[in-house]
Amino acid sequence: MKVFIAGASGQVGSNCMKHFKEMGWDVVGSHFSFPTDATVFYNTLEHGHPDNYDIAAYGPDVIVHCGAMTHVDYCETHPDESYINTVQSTINLAGVAQGCSAKLVYISTDYVFDGVDGPYREDAPVNPLNVYGRHKLEAEQTALKEIPNALVLRVTNVYGREIRGRNFVARIVEQCRNKQKLTLKLPYDQYASPTNAWDIARAMFVLLRDAKQGIYHIGGTDYMNRVELALRVLQYFPGAEYELIPISTAELKQPAARPLLGGFIKMKFSSEYPDMLFGNVDSFMKELLDI
Repeated sequence: MKVFIAGASGQVGSNCMKHFKEMGWDVVGSHFSFPTDATVFYNTLEHGHPDNYDIAAYGPDVIVHCGAMTHVDYCETHPDESYINTVQSTINLAGVAQGCSAKLVYISTDYVFDGVDGPYREDAPVNPLNVYGRHKLEAEQTALKEIPNALVLRVTNVYGREIRGRNFVARIVEQCRNKQKLTLKLPYDQYASPTNAWDIARAMFVLLRDAKQGIYHIGGTDYMNRVELALRVLQYFPGAEYELIPISTAELKQPAARPLLGGFIKMKFSSEYPDMLFGNVDSFMKELLDI
């Protein structure tokens, strides 16, 4: 299997590239704004960029779209940029996939739901509350429309190993290791299914191996709010100095509305792969700290 991963210097993309290579696949991963020694340059918004990697010459069987603008509030106040980076980039990669006769994989989110009746199964009605969610929904619909055998993985609250350590869990770990005092003002009413990027890579591998298509929800075994997530990590650093301020989403006054009861029920995936066990925050922390 030959796989091109757009956005492979990011968290999900880098984990996918590592796992796929370990499983013996031929993989090329790209970066745009954050270069690494393991990735090539590719601008999904400018096919004719002189420095773009030649995807057509590589001839992938699969193109995985992991690049994204994930700052929800920025998307809300910059909808044109959000559209370009989320929807237009998907339209462009779908065109490349068509030219290569390749399958397209799109990474989506639980923000396509309104958070009233979560956690969600794949057949739940979508109703995004903000620009980010609307554009992610439009992008996944584009992928499914343009590439008949496309695969959409909805994920949420992703954490795990990554070069930049930008995810929520990694930032807490880094500050604790550096003995910095943490001040955390976190919503107690936003629930989701924190998911290890490594589990996403493992799930994507078997789905691609078995030529699956359509929408799959991928989530860890935890279901918790942001306060509980922070405390779960902090318990591994008993000497950490921190101030944790639980607050309602309404009090945060964020530009973009948030789905409160988000997260997933991954019954579809688990029914097809009952032997695949997903991790949780505790298993990740124990592995990270070699406990």
